[in-house]
Amino acid sequence: MVTDLSPTTLPQLIQGGMGIAISSWKLARAVASRGQLGVVSGTAIDRVVACRLQEGDQGGSIRKAAETFPDQGLATRVLQRWFKPNGLDRPGTYQPVPLFSVNPPKALLELATFASFCEVWLAKRKATGPIGINLLEKIQAPTLPILYGALLAGVDTVLMGAGIPREIPGLLDRLCQHEACSLRLNVENGADVEIPFDPRIVQAELAPLPRPQFLAIVSSHVLAMSLARSGGVDGFVVEGPIAGGHNAGPRGWKVESGEDPIYGPKDEIDLARIQSLGLPFWLAGGMDSPTSLAEAQALGAAGIQVGTAFAFCSDSGMEPTLRRRAIAYALAEDVATRTEGRGSPTGYPFKTLNLNGTEGGRDAADRERQPCNHGYLRTAYQKADGSIGWRCAAEPEADYVRKGGSAEDCVGRRCLCNGLLATAGFPHAMKSGGIEYPLVTSGTLRDLPRFLKGRSDYDANDVLDELGV
Repeated sequence: MVTDLSPTTLPQLIQGGMGIAISSWKLARAVASRGQLGVVSGTAIDRVVACRLQEGDQGGSIRKAAETFPDQGLATRVLQRWFKPNGLDRPGTYQPVPLFSVNPPKALLELATFASFCEVWLAKRKATGPIGINLLEKIQAPTLPILYGALLAGVDTVLMGAGIPREIPGLLDRLCQHEACSLRLNVENGADVEIPFDPRIVQAELAPLPRPQFLAIVSSHVLAMSLARSGGVDGFVVEGPIAGGHNAGPRGWKVESGEDPIYGPKDEIDLARIQSLGLPFWLAGGMDSPTSLAEAQALGAAGIQVGTAFAFCSDSGMEPTLRRRAIAYALAEDVATRTEGRGSPTGYPFKTLNLNGTEGGRDAADRERQPCNHGYLRTAYQKADGSIGWRCAAEPEADYVRKGGSAEDCVGRRCLCNGLLATAGFPHAMKSGGIEYPLVTSGTLRDLPRFLKGRSDYDANDVLDELGV
């Protein structure tokens, strides 16, 4: 069964699935409680939940969700492994979570499945509207267990961008039937391989699950048309270049140039071509004014996706002190967003906020490079012996070169995994004795005063009220 997508059930607003844990269950629930599509971020959710548990599970929310997990044996193993009633000994001293690979350990698959279940379950609890989960096609290794956990919790929508998610609709069909499946992993310098996943890691008798709607996040009508022909796509989020996070590069731009991307008329999306596909779509990127919804609908869209306005509201998962400091700088017009051409090790342009005291507020060359200890943005490559290795252009240059990478690839790179975890309040300790700098990604901040209305803070309801939904 596919989630109903008749015009009367379409949300007017989709809350963006931002960063690592910025789109937390609390934010998604707040938006869904107003009947719009609240979205949790699935990126690194295994580490996020492991960190929350090690901090003592303040408020007991994860343990509450664990009580409803269909395999209580699995839930108990995860809690026994990660829950620390007394919290951390000192800031940043989290126990390491294993890195995903082609054949990850069973305990990691269990953690990822459990974590996404909890995040979606908490968002849906007491919410009247739909809940979605956002994933990145670029991050392939954890995708299947995270999807399965979300399905077990009854997720209504899956959203995915940062690549071409052609396989995902078919994999959703199989996971809803609890069937073993695999996702193709892109391998540099070698043939692609399959990452297997067997839902039977959850030991329970389960009926087939409702198939959620699948929305592809695209930045070109050509990609939208290609995905529509492949089938299984229920709609599109059409994202412009001023949206936060990763962006598609402009036509003709190459990351090797070392230059920040500049977008022009050739990069505009032909909305008429997308509308001709007969599938609903939502416009994203700068859609945060009171007239944005009406303007989008006049162009044939079902509605809008909004990210940045929610990222800095009190319901978001951003570390509170950092969030308030960013708001203060934005009000003083003393902070700006840069689209970095080389910041992200993915090769995609990436938005960074040049906030003092954060990774985006200093030159990338000043960053103390740490060994890759989270690994989400690593690239798989084929070793000389035919086996699969992993490397990231943001790790220490010597490590990257030893793995066959080029030193030039490391220039200007930032570690997004560590920085984004720190932004969500989970800074990890560095070998030098300090803790990781946060890295704030953001779209335009020009409209924050409208949501504040003279106050020092605002919440998700203030955003929804201002946008008229």
